[in-house]
Amino acid sequence: MIRLAALLWLALAGTAAAACEAVTHRGQPFTICTADPARHDIATRLSGADGAPLGSFDALERETEAPILFATNGGMYHADRAPVGLYVEDGETRRGIVTRAGPGNFGMVPNGVFCVMEERAAVIESRAFAADPRDCVSATQSGPMLVIDGALHPRFLPDSDSAKFRNGVGVGPDGMVHFAISDAPVTFHEMGTLFRDVLATPNALFLDGSISRLHAPALGRSDQGRAMGPILVVTERN
Repeated sequence: MIRLAALLWLALAGTAAAACEAVTHRGQPFTICTADPARHDIATRLSGADGAPLGSFDALERETEAPILFATNGGMYHADRAPVGLYVEDGETRRGIVTRAGPGNFGMVPNGVFCVMEERAAVIESRAFAADPRDCVSATQSGPMLVIDGALHPRFLPDSDSAKFRNGVGVGPDGMVHFAISDAPVTFHEMGTLFRDVLATPNALFLDGSISRLHAPALGRSDQGRAMGPILVVTERN
């Protein structure tokens, strides 16, 4: 599994319809989906044309004109499905950044921002982003960071017994964006080492836990569950 990212990208290059692949890391099953910001649109989506939260992949499909390569839940949200932290959609900042520590996974600082710019993307620690904001076309804030400058989050424990379905996002040195979702309950440490050791992403961000799911038409997969808040969707660029 070492350096799987390079092998995975070689297998996927030029075949966007096969952008997702099942892998095993430390005995745990994951699905990894890879997007190229220069070739694909990576967008945040929250509401439909009627202004109501989409909440599901079925609603996302109805509201998206371009064929969807894959989509996943895109960050944490309140009871009304409004994003917890920074949220940017179509270049419009709809929620401001939150930099204070707090309860729950989101407040387990350092947390971070996934920011999509013109033909590139980045995962940036929240306080660093607040000090030097980027011009994001799409962005979502979540927490905790899984990998920070090549190191795991300091609060991750190798022997933790807190295992849940989890998903996250990281950006490789080559600019490729890797989304990963566990297909069985995993710990933060297992999730973090996937991004650090296998996908080799210097920075990676946890998106959410128990509600994590994936929509990947090429795999015949569209996970069902309770209503989502923000969604991250990847389509071919026109």
